[in-house]
Amino acid sequence: MEGRRDPVRIVIVDDEQLVRMALRLVIDGEPDLTVVAEAADGNAAVGVVEEQRPDVVLMDVRMPGRDGLDTTRELLTRPAPPRVLMLTTFDSDDLVLGALRAGALGFVLKDTPPSRILDAVRTVADGNPVLSPTATARVIAAATGPESAHLRDRSREAARERLSRLTERERETARAVADGLNNQQIAERLRITVATVKAHTGSLFAKLALENRVQIALLVRDAGDHDAGHARAECPRTL
Repeated sequence: MEGRRDPVRIVIVDDEQLVRMALRLVIDGEPDLTVVAEAADGNAAVGVVEEQRPDVVLMDVRMPGRDGLDTTRELLTRPAPPRVLMLTTFDSDDLVLGALRAGALGFVLKDTPPSRILDAVRTVADGNPVLSPTATARVIAAATGPESAHLRDRSREAARERLSRLTERERETARAVADGLNNQQIAERLRITVATVKAHTGSLFAKLALENRVQIALLVRDAGDHDAGHARAECPRTL
């Protein structure tokens, strides 16, 4: 949290009151973190976030009514959106990948030790992705495991259509992001300035309607458009 002066402002969204209470007790015991509000469902969360403007939202995935994935997508369409950390009991392939595609920066199970949940909140607040070990395993399995040819072809076709909107330089930047390179490393690979990398990355977010680098990496992976000489999908930090 280097350079941050004020505590990270957090909203907790979970339909179970006991879970919200437990998380608040853990978080409010830290000098650099503070819970500013709670919400019991996705619809309430949108209003609370609009009012409080938190840095991070701890979001349950499965809730009555509007679930965490749909709520995350909605929040990330708003100006200056918060960073979202999914905190859930479930870790199925669909939920993990769905959370990342929705724009969440992290996915952590509720039985994760409190100290690691706190670390995950700080990591996400700094704009870095983080996954629980089981979620990481599922992402790797989804990226490398067998799929039906039909589903694989449909996913590849859709991803390639989206990437076709990019300039060649933007596509090169997207491949480098998918390889897990930071801005300085991308600049060195493409022999451009860091400022130009940031400009290209901003264009990627705008043209592809994405919110973070993990989503870019997933899209490039779906398209099969990574650089074979450097291919290694961006791997979020594991707790």
